[in-house]
Amino acid sequence: MVLHNKINAEVLKQKIKESDLLRTTISFYKYHHIKDPKAFRDALYLRWSELGVLGRIYVADEGINAQLSVPTENLEAFKANLESIDFLAGNRLNIAVDDDGKSFFKLAIKVRRKIVADGIDDPNFDVTKIGKHLKAEEFNEVTDRDDVIIVDMRNHYESEVGHFENAILPDVVNFREQLPHVAEMLKDQKDKPVVMYCTGGIRCEKASAYMLYRGFKEVYQLEGGIIHYANQVKDKGLKNKFHGKNFVFDERLGESISNEIISKCHQCGELSDTHTNCANVACNLLFIQCDKCKAETHNCCSEECTHIALLPEDEQKELRKGKNFGRLVFDKGRKRKTS
Repeated sequence: MVLHNKINAEVLKQKIKESDLLRTTISFYKYHHIKDPKAFRDALYLRWSELGVLGRIYVADEGINAQLSVPTENLEAFKANLESIDFLAGNRLNIAVDDDGKSFFKLAIKVRRKIVADGIDDPNFDVTKIGKHLKAEEFNEVTDRDDVIIVDMRNHYESEVGHFENAILPDVVNFREQLPHVAEMLKDQKDKPVVMYCTGGIRCEKASAYMLYRGFKEVYQLEGGIIHYANQVKDKGLKNKFHGKNFVFDERLGESISNEIISKCHQCGELSDTHTNCANVACNLLFIQCDKCKAETHNCCSEECTHIALLPEDEQKELRKGKNFGRLVFDKGRKRKTS
């Protein structure tokens, strides 16, 4: 049996866009020592394919990290499948806050060396020795204290569109860079309480373990990240201390947590919080673009890209031939400004 999808991605995207099937977007993770990640991955693929699950899932010998979309009619069967897996029984599921059911268009389960790349090779680092989890109400209470340091453990383009009040927003482009950067930045404040947060909890959980490993005394993490916090605030009528939009790594690219727009279009400077990818496939830059600029540039990041994107497809393919463009993100970065 084929254990991966072989249908063209654009065909799958169009199929999901046209589908009326109700779907629920979910994310979860679990740090756990998996003896045979490949066999575990294949078993998941077989079962989840039957349930119509779509999404991006990473499996490693340190655990699982999953962002996925489940047909709502199969949600209970999916939950039952998770409960049948010992280390996932009772595990928290983060339900998307702002969901149109179009978050993913195929099922991709990949075996990786780590479920979150961290650049740490020290065998003495134990990812399971973590900081204390805070629920939304506890998070609000702790972060009201003047002595507490709040750190956003996401990339700069994520925190740009939304973040918590009074949080430190490290100007970094990946988690691997962020861990040592944050520890070094706060090295003289190891006796102060540190509260960390991220999208769904997986990065701040590993970050809390890293900070304890680096000698910090009192480390907390937001349980379930921004997604779980937003749901708790709504359900319990709590004060919402998150401003703006929560960036997510699926087709939506964001979900609104408050009614505020705190970021600006990278082209004209007007208020906007809509991330998009440049329509020039050879560029594919991730950046913030307002509706006006999108119309004027045909969803491109520059005049050059607009020109290329309007060329016939065969000419575009010829220009791309033999080139590896990698993943590009609008870079306001600390290092790039000083170079």
